[in-house]
Amino acid sequence: MEIDFDASDRVSDFVTVPAGTYLCRIAEIRPGATRAGDERWSLRLVVAEGQHVGKQAAWDSLVFSTRGRARARMVLQALGLPASGKVQIEPGDLEGKQALVEIRPSEYQNQAGDMVRRNEVPYDGYRAVPSGDTASGDTPGGDAEPAPPTSNGKRRAGRADTEPVDENEIPF
Repeated sequence: MEIDFDASDRVSDFVTVPAGTYLCRIAEIRPGATRAGDERWSLRLVVAEGQHVGKQAAWDSLVFSTRGRARARMVLQALGLPASGKVQIEPGDLEGKQALVEIRPSEYQNQAGDMVRRNEVPYDGYRAVPSGDTASGDTPGGDAEPAPPTSNGKRRAGRADTEPVDENEIPF
C-alpha cells in the first residue's frame, strides 16, 4: 500500500452552522440571471437569534421562471410578502425580512475536482414565523396585510424599516 501523507485534502468547507431550523434574516440580495436567462435573486441568510446569531446560515436563490414560480411563491409567503396575483417586487423588499429556514449541509465536487461543503436550504425549507415569535419589530409571518394596489393595478411589496447590515458583524 502506498499513501502520500504530504498530500493535502482539497476541501473547501463553508458550513458555518449545524443542520437545523433557524430564524433567519435576509441580509443581502444579489440580482442576477440563470444560464437560461431567467431572473435569479441570490439571498444571503443570516441567523437572527439563538446560539448562532449573526452567523451566515446559507446562500439560497429564487428563480423567477415558470418552473421556479411555485417555490418563489412559497418563499415570499413565508417572508410575509404578497404571493398571489400580479405583484411588483424589488430585491430590496426582501432585505431584513425573516422566516424559519431549514438548513442542511451539502457537498459537491467542483470542476477542479475539489470537494466543497456548504449549507443549503431544501425546496420547501421556509416557514412563516408565528406572530409574536420574533425578537425584532418586523412581522415576518404570513399574517402581513397585502400592500395596496398601485396605479397599474399591481400590488407593491412593502419594505420594512430595517437597519443596514454591518458587514463586520457577519462572519463568513
